[in-house]
Amino acid sequence: MTPSLILVTICTTLIGLTDPVSTYPHGSTIHVSPGQSLTIQAAIDSARGGDKIVVEAGTYSEQLTISTNGITIVGHNATIVPPSIPVTNTCSDLAGPGTQAGICITGSEVVLQDLKDFDGEHLKVISVGKLVKDTTVTGFTVNGFSGLNIAVVGAQDASVSRNTVSSSAQYGILTVGSKNSNIKHNTVFSTPGFPFYFIGICMDDVSAVTIAHNDISGYFIGLCVQTSGADIHHNVVHDVCVGAFVDPGTNGANLHDNGFSNTLPGCPPILKYSSGITISGATDTIVKKNKFSGIKNGGQAAALVILDDDTGTVATGNDVEKNTFTDNDLDILEQTMGAGNVVKKNECTLSNPATLCK
Repeated sequence: MTPSLILVTICTTLIGLTDPVSTYPHGSTIHVSPGQSLTIQAAIDSARGGDKIVVEAGTYSEQLTISTNGITIVGHNATIVPPSIPVTNTCSDLAGPGTQAGICITGSEVVLQDLKDFDGEHLKVISVGKLVKDTTVTGFTVNGFSGLNIAVVGAQDASVSRNTVSSSAQYGILTVGSKNSNIKHNTVFSTPGFPFYFIGICMDDVSAVTIAHNDISGYFIGLCVQTSGADIHHNVVHDVCVGAFVDPGTNGANLHDNGFSNTLPGCPPILKYSSGITISGATDTIVKKNKFSGIKNGGQAAALVILDDDTGTVATGNDVEKNTFTDNDLDILEQTMGAGNVVKKNECTLSNPATLCK
């Protein structure tokens, strides 16, 4: 190799490593405070990629729609509550007819499942014209929306972190039809009661998602797992009916180093709906190094449930290892015709079949 060719190679390599031309070179900061004419939504609408919107302490009656690449929205003790007149956007009706979202991160030209086919959970994403990328929402309290407090729909590399999300009737946080969403360090809770608030955090994405270091309580289901390959770790899920429900058809979800404790009073006396983790017709799920305690419902609760789904989908290839079980009605229930399920090296005392804790 000649000296000139070596020099060109080195320079090319350095350019690739340093990437001096930022994807979002603009980088202004926009401040929003209570009582001023600039609303949070107006600031979002005026922002360009690389901008940061800082929302100062106060309560804001707004619904936010975020569809611009590369913007960061930071709340400093800022609370979002429903406005008197709902705003129609991609997230309207997402969790059922008439429901709304507090913060809606959305791609463009999103096509949702027809509302007439709504199945009681959320509308599926059929297609996305263009993903919204690199959006960050952090530091907000979002409270009391009819459908979802925060929704991520048709996004890529969205980050939702360090928010307090409370008492949304259907979902605390939902990411659906998105890629590489990161939902971390959020507190998601509701006031217990019947009928229960539905789901704390749900993931129904087209590719990898990370759900980590969240505290979830007061919902019927803490974590709804509908994304194959989901990485779910270091969450604390307590005072719910089901800590995590891994849906049929979900493949290769990884739930590790989480804590599941305490069943809410009034949960259905059915093992799969009074549990720490229920694997219902899912495949190749990894459940390792989790802690389960206080999963009780009058003898009708189980900390870890593996079963075939009511639709006929069979649970196969699931791996349950090195988990710790303490003070539960039943530690492990395996009730499946599926092959390749492995349950071993767990600290447990009571299982069905009884040999699982040997």
